[in-house]
Amino acid sequence: MTIFDLSELEETQRELQARMTLPDFWDDQQAARRITKQASEIDRKIEGISQLEEKLDELELMLELSEEAGEAEFEAELNRGLKTVGNLLSKLRWQLYLDGEYDDRRAILSINPGAGGTEAHDWAEMLFRMYRRWAESESIDYKILNISPGEEAGIKNLTMLLDDSYAYGKLKGESGVHRLVRISPFDSNSRRHTSFAAVQVAPDLEIDDEVEIDESDLRVDTFRSSGPGGQHANMTDSAVRITHQPSGLVVKCQNERSQHKNRATAMKILKSRLLELKIQQQKDDIKEIKGAKQSIEWGSQIRSYVNHPYQQVKDHRTGYEINSFEKVLDGELDGFIEAYLSSDVS
Repeated sequence: MTIFDLSELEETQRELQARMTLPDFWDDQQAARRITKQASEIDRKIEGISQLEEKLDELELMLELSEEAGEAEFEAELNRGLKTVGNLLSKLRWQLYLDGEYDDRRAILSINPGAGGTEAHDWAEMLFRMYRRWAESESIDYKILNISPGEEAGIKNLTMLLDDSYAYGKLKGESGVHRLVRISPFDSNSRRHTSFAAVQVAPDLEIDDEVEIDESDLRVDTFRSSGPGGQHANMTDSAVRITHQPSGLVVKCQNERSQHKNRATAMKILKSRLLELKIQQQKDDIKEIKGAKQSIEWGSQIRSYVNHPYQQVKDHRTGYEINSFEKVLDGELDGFIEAYLSSDVS
């Protein structure tokens, strides 16, 4: 289904409305919430299409009148109408892009440096700053769930929550390996270095999302917080590390002073990452069916950031590139985001 197929949307809307009027609709509250949410999304799409059709009808009438009375008299109104149509089309385009099952969720974003010690740790912190700046430009609140500083510079790992609807949908294409090429500020001989860091983006799950975890598959360790958190957090074993042994996933949380709260947050992150793995597996299965050869593994970077001998940031999946290293590191990511979402839809 696409958001531009109005007849199909209206047929689905009628079916959902009929189900919502059944007397036993709320017996299964989890299913009822999913259906209600789906119906709300379809209502929003139909409203957007209706607004676009109404504005196009107005423009058509205005064009007819301008031909009779002279274009100059209607030029300002026509320009305003065209601008409105452009805005409505842009809104519908984003609805098409962000139409996945979990796209409307908040995002849990993690960054882990590759091999290379200080160089890689510094690159991980640069990526952290890039996503912070992007969030600030989008007026998105974020919260650090876990951070471990590097021994000399940068960070060893980081997990942050981006608290905005559709944050996951917009950022899901950032998952993968990011490669940096630059003259190292840590090399006394000013040689060129290549660094890698892995970014992982998972949807923040709601209470009614079903991701079953067998407690016997978990190893839970507690330790003293090494990051911000106040004197109390540093003096007690409040930080929590959960290892999901079947998948090998490891989650840490230390932002709260309470061990219980850190464990609850860590479990939520673990469930989100397990869901992200499931989503990725589905995509990999589709690629295999289509005969796609590109793998998404450590070492096969999705994007390269080059600051020497020239400036360029290029996404290897879509071919989108920009010749301004600084702008991208300052959070100018919308071109990359739209290019990925557009290719993902197609």
